[in-house]
Amino acid sequence: MQGLFITFEGGEGAGKSTQIARLAEHLRAQGHDVLVTREPGGSPGAEAVRHVILSGAAEPFGPAMEALLFAAARNDHVEQVMRPALRSGRMVLCDRYIDSSRVYQGVTGNLDPDLMRAIERSAINGLMPDLTIILDLPAEVGLQRANARRGEGTADRFEKETIDMHHRRRDAYLAIAKAEPDRCSVIAADRPAGEIAREIAALVDKLKVERRAIAQQPAEVAR
Repeated sequence: MQGLFITFEGGEGAGKSTQIARLAEHLRAQGHDVLVTREPGGSPGAEAVRHVILSGAAEPFGPAMEALLFAAARNDHVEQVMRPALRSGRMVLCDRYIDSSRVYQGVTGNLDPDLMRAIERSAINGLMPDLTIILDLPAEVGLQRANARRGEGTADRFEKETIDMHHRRRDAYLAIAKAEPDRCSVIAADRPAGEIAREIAALVDKLKVERRAIAQQPAEVAR
């Protein structure tokens, strides 16, 4: 059976890295080969683009340029890393994917939806997640967490934006989840990490059982 592709989304400080690590541990304990990766990044070419984006170097060129840079990084990541891993049966857990672009450049960057769809299609070439976990919490809480995590470091390109922008991004993620309930699950992230991890593990275990049942169904006999 081909591996499962699970993405984690949410605003700044939502706890994606923590929950990805916990899910990876859960799956490895079950004997699965797990790839943990991230966007922008995940491949040598994409990591180079990550630095350009998060440093703010592309910001003066506007959200359209950022969307194109994300797409270039994503295509390299998909074709060089994630698609081969899935074909080999690995479980792929990715910190951010298409929904981040939809929210950060599409909604709050005010880019044309048709343009965003065209960029997305060319970047992923059909590689959609089997499950997207959207970690949801108030923007103020997320920013407090992000600030505490960063310490004396410098806020990146997206952390430094206004609280109103972070509120809009939260609303945009919830709108995506409402529009695509078969793919997206919203998880309340203002709870203990262990409680969140158990809920996510249960969702993934259920998905695995469903996919295994589908894979074991006999092929339909042609008439």
